[in-house]
Amino acid sequence: MVKNKKFTLEEINRIIEMAWEDRTPFEAIEYQFGINQDGVIKLMRENLKTSSFKLWRKRTVSYTHLRAHETGRNLVCRRLREK
Repeated sequence: MVKNKKFTLEEINRIIEMAWEDRTPFEAIEYQFGINQDGVIKLMRENLKTSSFKLWRKRTVSYTHLRAHETGRNLVCRRLREK
């Protein structure tokens, strides 16, 4: 995670959106924003309601096997490729 990195509200919203998507690997978020998986978890914990965070964590644990099979060419999210 980038130390002392302050994200704008727009960046926080985008990180949350990407993290919530099942098809976006944590590596893509790190590539785009410089924040690793532990940092994303911390950001989500700080910005989501407790119940939403717990639901998200449950989903990310169950979808870890899907994210692990992503290849290097898929690391950048689809929205970036469309720009």
